[in-house]
Amino acid sequence: MANTSDIKNGLCMVLNNDIYTVIEFLHVKPGKGAAFVRTKLKSLTKDKVIDHTFNAGVKINIARIERRPYQYLYKDHEGYHFMHTETFDQLSMDPSIIKKPQFLKENQYVEVVYYDNENTILSCELPPSVLLQVTYTEPGCRGDTATQCLKPAVLETGVEIRVPLFINIEDIIKVDTRTGLYVERVNQHKKNI
Repeated sequence: MANTSDIKNGLCMVLNNDIYTVIEFLHVKPGKGAAFVRTKLKSLTKDKVIDHTFNAGVKINIARIERRPYQYLYKDHEGYHFMHTETFDQLSMDPSIIKKPQFLKENQYVEVVYYDNENTILSCELPPSVLLQVTYTEPGCRGDTATQCLKPAVLETGVEIRVPLFINIEDIIKVDTRTGLYVERVNQHKKNI
């Protein structure tokens, strides 16, 4: 077991029957009284961030987290199916575990986060951005280069996002999977690199 002097950003710990990662911490040594550590913790199982204060020297239970590379295969009535890229083992996953499943397309690589102490899946994380083709949008006109104005566009995964006026059907665009927002239009030559 570790104690509060081992707290650093990215450390994963078990606290109140949940698994958290440290996103901010501050060791405080007041003039009067005992030292303490003020932390901001993000839950790996739920979408919540909490503030928690530890007294100096308190024991903490470190959680061993492992990230494994998987490739998305397909979706059916049982859920989303993935294959481990090294062992070729396959697993089926409920959509509630996947962060932003609407941006998943076949053969895409993801990271599956495991709680190694119990070998349970905590989450499935997509890369920060993905390249997707526009399957439907209203046609753009020559000269529509203003990036402030947006229009709806349907992507190859079926999700609808807002894109600039100059985007057309069959354009490849980069989408930020964390926010779901358009980033840029990708050159066809760039896509093949």
